[in-house]
Amino acid sequence: MKPLFHPSIDNISVESLLHALSDPVRVAIFTRIASAECSATCSTFQNITEHPIPKSTLSQHFKVLREAGLIRAERKGIEMHNTSRCFEIESRFPGLIASIIQAYTLQSQKAKKGSASRSGAAKVR
Repeated sequence: MKPLFHPSIDNISVESLLHALSDPVRVAIFTRIASAECSATCSTFQNITEHPIPKSTLSQHFKVLREAGLIRAERKGIEMHNTSRCFEIESRFPGLIASIIQAYTLQSQKAKKGSASRSGAAKVR
Protein backbone atom coordinates (compact mmCIF):
# COMPACT_ATOMS: atom_id res chain seq x y z
CA MET A 1 0.00 0.00 0.00
CA LYS A 2 1.10 3.51 -0.76
CA PRO A 3 1.91 5.53 2.40
CA LEU A 4 -0.47 8.35 3.27
CA PHE A 5 0.72 11.95 3.04
CA HIS A 6 0.47 14.03 6.21
CA PRO A 7 2.13 17.46 6.08
CA SER A 8 4.37 18.41 8.96
CA ILE A 9 2.98 21.16 11.16
CA ASP A 10 5.56 23.58 9.68
CA ASN A 11 4.26 22.89 6.16
CA ILE A 12 0.60 23.55 6.95
CA SER A 13 -0.55 26.85 5.48
CA VAL A 14 -3.54 29.06 6.15
CA GLU A 15 -4.46 28.76 2.47
CA SER A 16 -4.62 24.96 2.62
CA LEU A 17 -6.74 25.07 5.78
CA LEU A 18 -9.13 27.62 4.27
CA HIS A 19 -9.41 25.59 1.06
CA ALA A 20 -10.12 22.37 2.96
CA LEU A 21 -12.76 24.08 5.09
CA SER A 22 -14.39 25.89 2.16
CA ASP A 23 -16.82 23.01 1.66
CA PRO A 24 -19.71 22.66 4.16
CA VAL A 25 -19.53 18.85 4.04
CA ARG A 26 -15.83 18.89 4.94
CA VAL A 27 -16.53 21.35 7.77
CA ALA A 28 -19.21 18.99 9.11
CA ILE A 29 -16.85 16.01 8.83
CA PHE A 30 -13.97 17.85 10.49
CA THR A 31 -16.17 19.24 13.27
CA ARG A 32 -17.43 15.76 14.12
CA ILE A 33 -13.90 14.29 14.08
CA ALA A 34 -12.56 17.16 16.20
CA SER A 35 -15.28 16.69 18.80
CA ALA A 36 -14.98 12.87 18.90
CA GLU A 37 -13.20 11.11 21.72
CA CYS A 38 -11.87 8.38 19.44
CA SER A 39 -10.96 7.95 15.78
CA ALA A 40 -13.69 7.81 13.15
CA THR A 41 -13.89 5.83 9.93
CA CYS A 42 -15.08 7.23 6.61
CA SER A 43 -18.23 5.10 6.55
CA THR A 44 -19.57 6.75 9.72
CA PHE A 45 -20.05 9.94 7.69
CA GLN A 46 -22.17 8.62 4.81
CA ASN A 47 -25.30 10.22 6.27
CA ILE A 48 -23.78 13.49 7.47
CA THR A 49 -26.02 15.40 5.04
CA GLU A 50 -29.70 14.95 4.23
CA HIS A 51 -28.71 12.75 1.26
CA PRO A 52 -26.25 9.83 1.59
CA ILE A 53 -22.77 10.66 0.30
CA PRO A 54 -21.08 8.05 -1.93
CA LYS A 55 -17.95 6.47 -0.43
CA SER A 56 -15.83 7.75 -3.32
CA THR A 57 -16.89 11.33 -2.58
CA LEU A 58 -16.25 10.86 1.14
CA SER A 59 -12.82 9.46 0.34
CA GLN A 60 -12.02 12.60 -1.65
CA HIS A 61 -13.20 14.85 1.20
CA PHE A 62 -11.00 12.95 3.66
CA LYS A 63 -8.03 13.24 1.30
CA VAL A 64 -8.45 17.04 1.14
CA LEU A 65 -8.72 17.28 4.94
CA ARG A 66 -5.69 15.02 5.41
CA GLU A 67 -3.48 16.77 2.86
CA ALA A 68 -4.37 20.15 4.36
CA GLY A 69 -3.15 18.85 7.71
CA LEU A 70 -6.50 18.94 9.51
CA ILE A 71 -6.72 15.21 10.18
CA ARG A 72 -4.38 12.26 10.56
CA ALA A 73 -5.45 8.99 8.93
CA GLU A 74 -4.20 5.56 9.93
CA ARG A 75 -4.93 2.26 8.21
CA LYS A 76 -6.26 -0.46 10.49
CA GLY A 77 -7.06 -3.50 8.42
CA ILE A 78 -9.34 -2.38 5.63
CA GLU A 79 -10.53 0.75 7.45
CA MET A 80 -9.05 4.23 7.66
CA HIS A 81 -9.23 5.71 11.16
CA ASN A 82 -9.18 9.50 11.27
CA THR A 83 -8.27 11.80 14.13
CA SER A 84 -8.09 15.57 14.40
CA ARG A 85 -4.85 17.53 14.47
CA CYS A 86 -6.54 20.47 16.25
CA PHE A 87 -3.96 20.78 19.00
CA GLU A 88 -1.09 20.93 16.50
CA ILE A 89 -2.89 23.47 14.33
CA GLU A 90 -3.90 25.55 17.34
CA SER A 91 -0.24 25.88 18.32
CA ARG A 92 0.63 27.16 14.82
CA PHE A 93 -2.48 29.27 14.11
CA PRO A 94 -4.14 30.13 17.45
CA GLY A 95 -7.92 30.52 17.19
CA LEU A 96 -8.15 30.02 13.41
CA ILE A 97 -10.00 26.69 13.32
CA ALA A 98 -12.35 27.64 16.15
CA SER A 99 -13.23 30.89 14.35
CA ILE A 100 -13.96 29.13 11.07
CA ILE A 101 -16.14 26.49 12.72
CA GLN A 102 -17.97 29.13 14.75
CA ALA A 103 -18.65 31.16 11.59
CA TYR A 104 -20.04 28.09 9.79
CA THR A 105 -22.22 27.26 12.80
CA LEU A 106 -23.68 30.78 12.90
CA GLN A 107 -24.23 30.79 9.15
CA SER A 108 -25.93 27.39 9.32
CA GLN A 109 -28.22 28.50 12.16
CA LYS A 110 -29.23 31.64 10.25
CA ALA A 111 -29.93 29.60 7.13
CA LYS A 112 -32.11 27.17 9.08
CA LYS A 113 -34.05 30.02 10.69
CA GLY A 114 -34.49 31.68 7.31
CA SER A 115 -35.77 28.52 5.64
CA ALA A 116 -38.10 27.81 8.58
CA SER A 117 -39.59 31.29 8.39
CA ARG A 118 -39.96 31.02 4.59
CA SER A 119 -41.68 27.64 4.85
CA GLY A 120 -43.91 28.96 7.63
CA ALA A 121 -44.87 31.95 5.49
CA ALA A 122 -45.66 29.65 2.58
CA LYS A 123 -48.03 27.60 4.75
CA VAL A 124 -49.94 30.72 5.83
CA ARG A 125 -50.79 31.65 2.26
